[in-house]
Amino acid sequence: MAFETLQVSTEGRVGLITLNRPEALNALCAQLTDELAKALGDFEANADIGCVVLTGSKKAFAAGADIKELQAGTFVELYTNDPFAKSWEAVSRFKKPIIAAVSGYALGGGCEIAMMCDFIIAAENAKFGQPEINLGVMPGSGGTQRLPRAIGKAKAMEMCLTGRMMDAAEAERAGLVSRIVPVDELAEDAMKTATTIADKSLPVAMMTKEAINTAFETTLTQGIRFERRVFQSQFTLEDQKEGMAAFVEKRTPHFKNR
Repeated sequence: MAFETLQVSTEGRVGLITLNRPEALNALCAQLTDELAKALGDFEANADIGCVVLTGSKKAFAAGADIKELQAGTFVELYTNDPFAKSWEAVSRFKKPIIAAVSGYALGGGCEIAMMCDFIIAAENAKFGQPEINLGVMPGSGGTQRLPRAIGKAKAMEMCLTGRMMDAAEAERAGLVSRIVPVDELAEDAMKTATTIADKSLPVAMMTKEAINTAFETTLTQGIRFERRVFQSQFTLEDQKEGMAAFVEKRTPHFKNR
C-alpha cells in the first residue's frame, strides 16, 4: 500500500514509521491515523519485524489533532464512529515493542500517541503538552489517563488545566521520557535502540511488554502472579534454551523467535 501521510521503511528487523504532513506540523487527520493503523498492522503481521520506531520531523512529532477536521464534529458522530478508538489507539494495541522518537512539538493527540508507545526518546528541542483546554475541550485519547500515570496527578492536572507545555528536560525529570539526545542524533539513537530490542527473542520481548503494562491494570499481588506465570511459560521456548546455553558457554545467543 502506498501511504500519502506517512513514510514507511524497514532497516533489518526494525520498522520505521515517519509521520509526514509537514504543512500541518503532522496534525493527526483521519487519513493519517487510518494509514498509521494499516502500517502497524502490516508490521505486526511481519515476522521479520521485531521493533518499530514512530517519529515525525525535527520541528514536530505531531502538533495535535487536525482541528479543521474536528471542528464541525457532533457528539453523535464522535460517539457512534469513535475515530479515536478505531485508529488513533492502534499504537496502544500494537503487540510488538514500539518506540516514540520525539523532536519538536508533541501536543494534544501527538502527546497522547507518543504516550501510547512503550517509551519515548526525546530530542533536546521536544515539547510536550495537552493544550486542549484552550480549544474548549479536554484531552480525548488518553491524555487525562496516561499522563497522570506517567508524571503524577499534580503535574498532569496543572498541564491539562492550564495548557502549558513541558520541555524535554522537565519531561525527563518527571518520568515522561526515558532519556534526551541531541536533535541531530535522535533518528540514529532511536534506530540503534530499536535494533537492540529487535535482536532479542521476539516472543519474550512481547511478553515483557505485556507484563509491564499489566502493572498499571492490576494490584501488586495480581501483577506478581501474572509475571510469575509468564516467566514460567517461557521455559517452553527454544529461545530460553538457547539464551541460557549461550550464557553458560560464554557466546552470543542466536534467537529463533520461538
